[in-house]
Parts: sequence; C-alpha cells; structure tokens
Amino acid sequence: MEPRIYHYDQPFPLEMGGELPGLTIAYHTYGNLNERGDNAVWVCHALTANSEVDDWWPHTVETGCFLDPDRYFVVCANILGSCYGTTGPASINPETGSPYYGSFPRVTIRDIVRAHVILADALGLEHIHRIVGSSVGGFQAIEWAVTQPERFDELVFIASDVKASPWLIAVDETQRMAIFADSTYGQPRKDAGAKGLGAARALGLLTYRGPSGYNATQQDKPDYRLGQLHRAQTYQEHQGNKLVNRFDAYSYVSILDSFDTHDIGRGRGGVEKVLSELNLNTIVIGLTTDLCFPPSDMRHIAGMIPGARYHEIDSPFGHDGFLVEHEQLNNLLLESVSYTHLT
Repeated sequence: MEPRIYHYDQPFPLEMGGELPGLTIAYHTYGNLNERGDNAVWVCHALTANSEVDDWWPHTVETGCFLDPDRYFVVCANILGSCYGTTGPASINPETGSPYYGSFPRVTIRDIVRAHVILADALGLEHIHRIVGSSVGGFQAIEWAVTQPERFDELVFIASDVKASPWLIAVDETQRMAIFADSTYGQPRKDAGAKGLGAARALGLLTYRGPSGYNATQQDKPDYRLGQLHRAQTYQEHQGNKLVNRFDAYSYVSILDSFDTHDIGRGRGGVEKVLSELNLNTIVIGLTTDLCFPPSDMRHIAGMIPGARYHEIDSPFGHDGFLVEHEQLNNLLLESVSYTHLT
C-alpha cells in the first residue's frame, strides 16, 4: 500500500541549528476515526522501518490484535531523515536543485516528534487515545508524551529508553565507522557507502539478536562440510545486502545521529524529574534477552513513572523479539490496555 503524503510549506527550524524550507511527510492510516474522535492510535516506527506498520510488524494490525483497524484509527508517519517518503538526505534541496545527501542537516528526536505533531494537527487529531513506540519508536513516543501529555490517554513503551546509553552510542559509532570506511561514502549518489552500510547492518544485528538468537537459528546444518561458509556467515551477508537494497547510507547515518541525541531530560531538569511528572496510563514492556535495552533498565524506567505497569516478554530473539513475539505482545496488550469505551 502506497503511503499518503502531506506537504508542509513553512520553514521547519531544527534543534541543532538551521532549518528545512518545508517538509514532506509520508504516512499510513488503518481503520477510521470514530464520531467522538477518541479512537486514534499513533505508532512510532524504529530505525529502518517505514510508515506501513502491517508490513514490518506482522500480526498486529489485524482484527482482534492490539492495533485492530476495526476498533482503532491507526496512524504511522515515516520519520524525518528516512528514505521512505519523508524529507531526508535523498530529498531535493531547493537551494541547489539536487539531493541533499551528505549535506542534509542534523536532526534530533525532538525534531522528528515536532514533524509528527504537524501531521497530527493536519489530520485533526487533537486527542490520541494511545501512542505506541518500540526501539527508536519508543524514543519518539515518550518524547511526544512528555511534550504533550494532554494529547494522550495511554503510552505503550516497548524495548526502548529515555536517554541514549553510552553502550548504544558506541554501537552506533562503530556502525558509522564501518560506513565512513567505505571510500564511496560522501559521493553525491544514493548508493554511496553501500558496502559500508551492509557492514554496519551486520554489526548492528549482533546487538539486535544477541547470542541466544543466533545460536537458536543459525546453527550449521548436519550436512555442513569443512571449508563451506557457515550459516551464520551467509546470514550476515544476506541481511547486509537486504538492507542495502532498500535503504541508503545517508539516511542510516542521519537516524543514528538522531538516536544518539535522545535524552528526554535535556533542558527539563533531568530524566527522573521528567518521568516523575508523567501522568499517563503507561505500560512498559521489556524483553528477557534484549542487549540493547536490558529488562533491568526497562524495569527501572517503569519505576520512575507514577503508576506505570511493567511487563516482560520471554524471547530468545533479543531486541528483535518485539517484532517476532507478536502473539505474546498481542495477548499482553489486549489484557493491559483500556479500550472498553471505544465502540
């Protein structure tokens, strides 16, 4: 399904300085807004996903699931800096008539959220019943909830954080180093840095899946012969090539940079103060084997939010468990979230 496009024709100032002359925002919707306008659910997507939620989050946007389009009006917008229709490095710079590529200005999670606000206003969504975010999507969801708590009833915060950790900043820097080591990166073309991007993706996957995920799925077959490539090797190559075929290095670097600036406490008195003042029905979900956002960290975050409920998904698939364990996720959220008034 092709995304819808919203054009914002006013200057868009950026947190780190400078501005974009306007925005193009790609988005998808599922279901319909009810007469009371109180059944909207906004989904914030992760690093290399897009606005087509039912494509990258299987068995969630279905009848009887927690993003049921028969019950909810589900909205997801492609994030600023991406390459799936929203303004990003591959967009045309009106000052030059050519794509931005490496000259695309740096954006933050707060910039991404302000773009969401612009779209939500344009769609007439003064009130959003629930905001859902996982991974980098969780960064956006909690930032928006802190910025406009009066706009939401519920926050569902899955496998994410309230501030970029040194561990994940180091992971991101290692991925950038792989991209920058590709001598084609910086050239004014969409496929610049492709080999570096493939290597970066392979590095990132090690943290997304972790040892339990790899050991459960990438064992060599019984007919493996000495000298052949191991299954884990071909998996890394395949995943690197798969991303290269659908993404670009400039957008990847842009979003990694946005990731590293994430801190909901910046300029607000710190994380603990901000979370202690968050007055939303909040559900925090961790994953037992997540190396990116360990369950101990998720429990700590839940403990700082008044009344927040913490749940944990048991999965061998590490951080990627939020994509894989849809049955557990659906069961948990269908039991936990309030929707009885939405008819």
